[in-house]
Parts: sequence; C-alpha cells; structure tokens
Amino acid sequence: MAKPNAYLKRIKDAAAKNLAEGELFLKENKEKEGVISLSDTLQYEVLQQGQGVKPGPKAKVLCHYKGQLLNGDVFDSSYKRKRPESLHIPELIRGWQQALVQMPVGSTWRLYIHPSLAYGFEPLTKESGGNCTLIFDIELISIL
Repeated sequence: MAKPNAYLKRIKDAAAKNLAEGELFLKENKEKEGVISLSDTLQYEVLQQGQGVKPGPKAKVLCHYKGQLLNGDVFDSSYKRKRPESLHIPELIRGWQQALVQMPVGSTWRLYIHPSLAYGFEPLTKESGGNCTLIFDIELISIL
C-alpha cells in the first residue's frame, strides 16, 4: 500500500508546486512590456499582427502552434510535424477559445494560460505533473 500512496503524494505535491509557480509567473509576467492580460488566468503577446478577420466561437481554423511548459519543455508542436492543424474552436482548451476569437487571421500570438483554462490537474508529460501553466505560440493562418 505504501507505493500507491507515495505515488499519489508525489503527484499532488507536483501539482501544488506547479500551481504556485504558474500563479507567480503570471503575476510577474503581466507587468512585462507588451503582455496583455485578458484575465488573471490568460495573457498574450502579439508577435505578429495580422490584418484579417477574427474567427467566431464556433469556427474551424487552420493554425500552426507550439506548446511548452514554463521550464521550456515543448510538449506539442505542429511546426515539428511540418503541417498546420485544422482545429474546431469549441473543442479546444478554454484559453485557446478565449484568445482565438480575438486574433485576426495572419496573427501570431504567444499565450500564457493558467491551468484552469488548460488541462487542470491532468499531467501533460510523465515528468510535468498536473496544474501546469502553459505557453503557446499560435499562428492563425486561416478560417476554414
């Protein structure tokens, strides 16, 4: 019985640590020049400003993206696969949903997303633990 309890304790401890680190990061990050806070749990930077229309909340979009943890570990990347992804906005994490509807086509934004708008307690990698604040670079190529 000690092994499952030790494992659960490690998972819970990692999640608590990730949450505290993420909240501190977002608090400090919002003070940086160029960072825009949509809420306490979602921030973005405009890396490239597009001139196109903005997608609606039920749109399908074509995006390139890279997702990483606060430590810089990349957990997903359409760039690595060398092809953009067709995505249906209602099926995405809430941080993406809230940001994409404000992004003009042709834009590239860097999102900073609190775990409450991402994957919550669910670990993204074996090493990460849950409650990870995520950083996504998203290039909105088109509305499908």
